[in-house]
Amino acid sequence: MKNNVLIITLLLLLGGVFSSVSVFAQDDLILLSGRVDDSETKLPLPGAGVFIKGTVAGTTTNDAGEFTLKTRVKFPITLTFQIVGYAAKEIVLERPGVAGAGQPIAVSLSTEAILGKEVVVTASRMEEDILKSPVAVEKLNLRVLKESPAPSFYDALENVKGVQMTTSSLTFKVPNTRGFNIPNNFRFMQLVDGVDMQAATLGVPLGNAIGPTELDIESVEITPGAASALYGMNAINGLANLQTKSPFQYQGVSLYQKTGVNHVDGIDRNPSILTESAVRIARAFNNKWAFKLNFSYLQGTDWLANTQTDQNPQPLASANPRFPELSGANNPAADLWNRYGDDRSSRSAIAIQYGGKTETFNVSRTGYLEKDLVNPHVRNLKVDGSVHYRLTEKMELTYGYRYGLMDGIFQRGNKIQLNGVTVQNHKLELRSPTLLARAYMLSENTGNSYNLNPLAYNLDLNNGTNAVWAGKFQAALQAQVNNGVDLATAMNWARAVADAGRVEPGTAAFNSLKNTIIGTNNWDIGSVVPGAPATGGAALWQQSHTYHADIQYNWRQVKFADVLVGADFREYAIIPDGNNFVDFSKPIDQRSTPGGASQLYTKYGAFVSATKLLLDEKLKVSASVRVDNNPEFSPKVNPRVALVYTAAEKHNIRFTYQNGYRFPALFEALSYVNNAGVRRVGGLARVNEGLGFLENSYTLASLDLFTAAVNTDVAGGTSRNAAALKNRAILNVANLNAIEPEHINSFEVGYKSVLANNRLVVDGEAYLNRYDKFLGQVDVAVPTSGAVGTDAAVLDMLTRAKQTRYRVYTNAKNVYTSYGAALGLTYNIVGKFVASGNANYNNISRNPSPDVFVTGFNTPKFVTNLSFGNRELLKKANGATAGFNVVWRWQDSFLWQSPLADGVVPAYQTVDAQITIRVPRPALTIKTGAANVFNNRYIQYAAGPTIGGLYYLALTWDVTRF
Repeated sequence: MKNNVLIITLLLLLGGVFSSVSVFAQDDLILLSGRVDDSETKLPLPGAGVFIKGTVAGTTTNDAGEFTLKTRVKFPITLTFQIVGYAAKEIVLERPGVAGAGQPIAVSLSTEAILGKEVVVTASRMEEDILKSPVAVEKLNLRVLKESPAPSFYDALENVKGVQMTTSSLTFKVPNTRGFNIPNNFRFMQLVDGVDMQAATLGVPLGNAIGPTELDIESVEITPGAASALYGMNAINGLANLQTKSPFQYQGVSLYQKTGVNHVDGIDRNPSILTESAVRIARAFNNKWAFKLNFSYLQGTDWLANTQTDQNPQPLASANPRFPELSGANNPAADLWNRYGDDRSSRSAIAIQYGGKTETFNVSRTGYLEKDLVNPHVRNLKVDGSVHYRLTEKMELTYGYRYGLMDGIFQRGNKIQLNGVTVQNHKLELRSPTLLARAYMLSENTGNSYNLNPLAYNLDLNNGTNAVWAGKFQAALQAQVNNGVDLATAMNWARAVADAGRVEPGTAAFNSLKNTIIGTNNWDIGSVVPGAPATGGAALWQQSHTYHADIQYNWRQVKFADVLVGADFREYAIIPDGNNFVDFSKPIDQRSTPGGASQLYTKYGAFVSATKLLLDEKLKVSASVRVDNNPEFSPKVNPRVALVYTAAEKHNIRFTYQNGYRFPALFEALSYVNNAGVRRVGGLARVNEGLGFLENSYTLASLDLFTAAVNTDVAGGTSRNAAALKNRAILNVANLNAIEPEHINSFEVGYKSVLANNRLVVDGEAYLNRYDKFLGQVDVAVPTSGAVGTDAAVLDMLTRAKQTRYRVYTNAKNVYTSYGAALGLTYNIVGKFVASGNANYNNISRNPSPDVFVTGFNTPKFVTNLSFGNRELLKKANGATAGFNVVWRWQDSFLWQSPLADGVVPAYQTVDAQITIRVPRPALTIKTGAANVFNNRYIQYAAGPTIGGLYYLALTWDVTRF
């Protein structure tokens, strides 16, 4: 199927080629030439873009500010001149013989600040004035990206109105908007030149790991909130669209070098050097052929997650609520944020004679800290190139290739050490002002990555099974209390006895065993012989291919409206590794062996969108509808209706309603991994066949309460079986349905205006979202002796060996309502001094009844950003300039909830600052600055890394233009 779709798309592309070639030779060739300079200094402006409006044709000026451009476009010809930091200008050439057609054109551009004049494409998939966009959209142009004090252009997204950035690693950051944030955010789509950068099996765009380099980025557009009405089933929480530089418009050789330092306080790690090097080469030939090449390499010492918050404290039922002395540092059932191998799966119930009766204590294994399991050094290599051919003035054919390699930390239900992850992308695209046809393929390989949780479990299991370890603990504990030792001290002594012989971090034995485990692609925990290598592993070996094709056409000639139509197809092909993904055609007892048929996951859709101006062009009406299908589910319809009313030519008021769906990601749908004796499974009905976790299971949350009640009754003299049957009503039957797509209804109102003689931009919006079928995970236990509700099933809940435990992706039962508002202001104070700021509010309504799992909103109620700067505080006669920018960010504390860790994320504030010096001869830019100037240590999510200051010096040198 995928090959047929790609062939059809290629035929469409070739059809466009052949139809266009016949047009190419019709008109006479016209040579346009001229010079572009600064209106104040009269100095030439090298690198200014010169474009023929309504075509794909364009070029840039050379070092002398001069340009030449050949065209066959008929008169009148509209030329657009633009360069970052200057107001764009249009010139209309009416007829042959005027300046430009045989005579040079002289153009002067002004640096006067003109705000709110951006053109965006993301909101409607076609060019439009940002002030009249039908939905909220933010744009960071090249000037803004260069002047940001953030260490990279991608980090600058954190200061955008409505954006919440989650930092998992130096190399891995994920944006989100409007709530329900998670580090692996598959609800937020990220495009690079139209290509979805999602790594299929990991289920998330890997930050900017295979995206543009610092030298090749041109702009970033962000649409907060649902965008699936136009972009399909993944853009339910928002969309970021990264655009790179065209080699026709940005030519030459450029070099970039950044050197920085982090961990300056030496608390987590020693002060460390970060470096990033990049080169860009671009050249156009005869305004028909062009190419570009990009290379960048970053390396540094990663942030460390080392917060030891206990998420199983007293008096939780899963701890030891009847013994207050076993709290804090003395909690034997502690489950710490950044320690692994100490959670529910390693917990044992240990019964001893204490106080004249039988008492049962919950005790977890010791586990290992994250700092001892991860690699502190990370790298990110990016290589990309493209070849461009202009078939006509209005049509361009492009082949592009991208390759990215990265290390870092990734969080899903567990922490993953990404090591040598690679993603490759091939793209073929045909583009004109009305037609876009594209086909691409992504290949993903997780390299030598591994999961910290099974790594810690298997390190501990090398010193004995849970039962063996618990037996040692029990004997030592009983001996201590018999000798009159207090309970807390006895617990600590018993742990030391049970841990005797355990491999310790930093030793050769630890490193050798760790390498053995992370080199084994099997997270199942088998029998362990003390002193022998653990039978389980921790390797994350996943490979997948993504095949995608899409096409859209803009019928501008339709009289009643501008109509845009499009369609797309995508198929994921996952190679079964026998651990994370398996061949479901195999018998259950053979699924965990590598190999088998690739598992396919397909979706396709089509949309139509129409825009009409009414009431003397004061009212812009946009409507679209999209239909998506995935063979695993029924077809889904996504409509969007938007009204934009312009009052008094300045005030733009909008209202938008849209409906959106999200198909489950690959891991949510098809995963099949046994992690520490708990199988993480996708929620499709075919995954459940023969296992029963949907219809024949109890929730583990209720099992914890059941176990605590049984222990209390046993301590009172009741037999264990009798206590179980007495408390059977506490057990909650999960009764789960097969997974369905998430659904959202979104309402948005907004206002945008440019006031005070184009010196003040006001941009505000409010939204209301209603989510149902929300996707998450629930832990359940399936009895092995009978159906739920029977005596045999209840008694199975007393013994871990008689339960099969699953962590299941399923849909929430409740409907969730979230709402919020944001306001952004930008003011050109005087000259080139600009102040801007935004305030953001997000919240969620409480439901009266608990759900089958916790749907973490994971978003602070209040976030604000303030910035102040001047890009040309100083300016010399030779064109050299010096500018600065300072950004202050503050966010409120909030509750973070996830399968890995729960807890409160404290409020924090940071200050970023930079100074930029530009020297025209040579074309050199020097930028020095710092993110988090005052090294205010903070975390962004529960169990996330502690982030400190990063101080840097970056040089950009445009070596030559050829």
